[in-house]
Amino acid sequence: MSEYVISCCSTADLDAEKFDKLGVRYICTTFRLGDTTYDDDLGKTITYKEFYKAMADGVMTSTSQINQDEFKDYFKTILDEGKDILHIGLSTGLSGTFNSVRLAAEDLRQQYPDRKIIIVDSLAASSGYGLLMTKASELKAQGMDIETLAKWLEDNKLNLHHWFFTTDLTYFVRGGRVSKASGFIGGVLGICPLLNVNDEGKLIARSKIRGKKKVIPEIVERMKEHAADGLEYSDRCYISCSDCFEDADMVAELVEEAFPKLKGKVEIFNIGTTIGSHTGPGTVALFFWGDQRVR
Repeated sequence: MSEYVISCCSTADLDAEKFDKLGVRYICTTFRLGDTTYDDDLGKTITYKEFYKAMADGVMTSTSQINQDEFKDYFKTILDEGKDILHIGLSTGLSGTFNSVRLAAEDLRQQYPDRKIIIVDSLAASSGYGLLMTKASELKAQGMDIETLAKWLEDNKLNLHHWFFTTDLTYFVRGGRVSKASGFIGGVLGICPLLNVNDEGKLIARSKIRGKKKVIPEIVERMKEHAADGLEYSDRCYISCSDCFEDADMVAELVEEAFPKLKGKVEIFNIGTTIGSHTGPGTVALFFWGDQRVR
């Protein structure tokens, strides 16, 4: 079996130490904060605290897709080591980046005919994407070859659940996910929308819940409803948040109380600067394995 590398984008929203422990390589996306462009380099160049404070202060943000040439240069560093590549990309339902990686792979297969380059659409984002990378790393460590692992990911990725809530609708309105009128009314009434990622990898609003005190237990109810084996769930659970660790801790505590057989403690990560450019501060996301996602 040829040696291979599992790869992804920084939008998997794990920290550098976690990526290193998993043996997963990643390529950084870029974002613009005000007049300056940065790599989404897991908080190294600009800390998450600084980033979200700037957003709260009204500094505008935008993001850029990784282009085909950037992917080719990144992949070449792996191929030149004589290793195959299994790259798992950010959901096509949220970004057009996957087309760039697909085209890069097509070109490189001509240049490296003896190497395998397999591309999988994660249909995932943030630390849900990260949870998929964790599972891929674990299966590789158990001896799964590149083709078998790629098939496993395709067969099981829709069993990975993403549930989100936000206490600030500003950035969802700005991104067009919530209308201005709904955003205004929601702000006045303290509405915290509960959203998830559907079977096409798109973010869908599911419920409008009034107040943070109600939405925190409600997101855990969604895990009780959908988690594999119900309250006997025994796999990993990740949370990511955008500068609201107190809220994330509350969710984690409720999850650990409800699911005593979890594989380790709930792990909490930062929502990275690329995803965070669209959510803004005040977003909490919960990720776990469960029944198959639907439209």
